[in-house]
Amino acid sequence: MLEILNGAVMPVMLAFCGAVLAFETRLHRILSPRRFFRDLKESAAGSGTSPWRAMCTALAGTLGVGNVAGVATAVTAGGPGAVMWMWIGALVSMSVKYGEVVLAVKYRRSDGVRHYGGSMYTMRDGMRKYIKRGSGVLGGVFAALCIVNSLVMGNVIQSGSACAVFPDLPKYLVGSLLAVGVVAVAVGGKEKITSFMSSLIPVLSAVYIILSLTVIFMNLRLLPEIFGDILKGAFTVKGVTGGTVGLGMREALRYGVTRGIFSNEAGCGTAPTAHAASDVKSPHHQGCFGIFEVIADTLVLCSMTAFVILIYEKKNTLTGLDGVPLTLSAFGDVLGGGAYCAIGVSVILFAYATLAAGLYYANTAIGYFTESKLPCAVYAAVSSVLAFSGRLINTGVAWALADLTVGVMTVVNVTVLLVMRREVSEEARKKR
Repeated sequence: MLEILNGAVMPVMLAFCGAVLAFETRLHRILSPRRFFRDLKESAAGSGTSPWRAMCTALAGTLGVGNVAGVATAVTAGGPGAVMWMWIGALVSMSVKYGEVVLAVKYRRSDGVRHYGGSMYTMRDGMRKYIKRGSGVLGGVFAALCIVNSLVMGNVIQSGSACAVFPDLPKYLVGSLLAVGVVAVAVGGKEKITSFMSSLIPVLSAVYIILSLTVIFMNLRLLPEIFGDILKGAFTVKGVTGGTVGLGMREALRYGVTRGIFSNEAGCGTAPTAHAASDVKSPHHQGCFGIFEVIADTLVLCSMTAFVILIYEKKNTLTGLDGVPLTLSAFGDVLGGGAYCAIGVSVILFAYATLAAGLYYANTAIGYFTESKLPCAVYAAVSSVLAFSGRLINTGVAWALADLTVGVMTVVNVTVLLVMRREVSEEARKKR
């Protein structure tokens, strides 16, 4: 069932929705460089949460283990061909991300001080005109899935991978630091989260890009062969997995698309929660930041990770590594122990950023059901415990549950986007 959902249903739905929305919104015009960057620059509308800060919070939810462990898993399980499908998935995802962010901003709410919203509010308020009964239930189901996803993908997988970065350290040390960090963020509130992320994410991203480019430029001679492997693995019956095991195009597509979605979260409906808080001129302007999020996350950072890993596997066959250890070893092999430590610390900070973003998303989802602060406090306590104990939970089970949760969320959210596609195109055309 899971293989059918993530290997067939979800990629087909995303591709279809992406193509429809790209046509409806005239995406090629939105992506015109001059217009696109002008819209990003001229997007702010007030003194509240800026569009940039909202996007950084969304990026904090995406720039985590998905960029490190997720890409490594995709390359190991799906072969170099998974990278091509990751790119194709990102191109398709741009219009999907644009659409879900536009609708989240359109149907968001305000408490007089700040904006809040997300896909669950889009489903409840936006779908009401299409289905007379059940839109509230649909939004409630999606909000519940958001809470589960925040605990699994946004917590357990992040903390487990962070604790695996430095195996020689006491196992409880990193988990304890993450748990304390979760409590600190919970006490600080949403404004502190967005402020912190807008400072942390650009620095972490810059360090990661610089080290990745250094590895790539030191091994430029291998790039033609690597590009050949990527094309061969993506479009031939038998590709290459880790240079050793032949896998089909189906596996490359499955792992490339699904891990790409885990990374940029396009279509699954979580990131619009952060974008909805923006004090922005129009839904279209924030939608452009959604597109930029996909570009930064998948086409830049995930691609950097993939090339570093493929370079490493060209030089070291039969490594037997996967996930975070594979990525760290790939950097350390070329740049030495200093780079290993730098990337390791970055991975832990990325994981912490994702934990904080998950807390933000969960609090908004809980707010869909009740205004009481008690459930949010309970969630923060559970999140802190899981952050500490994530190293003890079976990562295979956690990834399977994350696959299932994100798959169901994506199918539901993409269906809503297709139903409401005309509203997305109307917002896009207002700008023109």
